[in-house]
Amino acid sequence: MTTDAEAISRLLGDSGCKVVTAESCTGGLIAKYITEIAGASTWYEGGWVTYSNAMKTSQLGIPEEMLQAHGAVSSQVAEAMCQGARRQSGATVALSTTGIAGPDGGTEEKPVGTVFVGCAIQSGIEVTRFLFTGNREEIQEQAAKAALQMLHVKLL
Repeated sequence: MTTDAEAISRLLGDSGCKVVTAESCTGGLIAKYITEIAGASTWYEGGWVTYSNAMKTSQLGIPEEMLQAHGAVSSQVAEAMCQGARRQSGATVALSTTGIAGPDGGTEEKPVGTVFVGCAIQSGIEVTRFLFTGNREEIQEQAAKAALQMLHVKLL
C-alpha cells in the first residue's frame, strides 16, 4: 500500500516544487514520514517544530497578538504557521499542525484531539479542523497523516 508521503514524492518528483513543514502538536512526525521516503530531498526542504508560543513568534513570525486573541490551537495560527514557513524558506508548499494531543490541556471549546492542519500551495491556504480520538501518540499520528493526505489531495 502506498503512503501519502510516497504518493506526494511521485507527484512532485523533479518538479522544482519545494515543501516545508511547521509542526507543533505533531512534534516533527510529518518530517519523519516524509524523510523516510528515498529521494524526498529533491522536494522537501525541512521544517520547524515550534512547540512553544515563543518559538512560533521568533521562528515563524506569528504575532503575539494573534496567539493571545485566538490561542495557539486555532485556524488563524495554523494559517500563519504556513505563511511563516513559506516566507522563511522560500518554499512553494507548506504544511502546518497545531493542536492538543493530550492527555491534558483540552477545554470544552477545544477538547483533547482538536487539531488544525494547514496546507499552503500556490493557489492559497486551506485550514481544516479535526477532532481525533485516542491517546497522545495516536492523535499525533492521525494529525500527521491527515496533513500528508491533505497535501496529496491538493496536488492531484
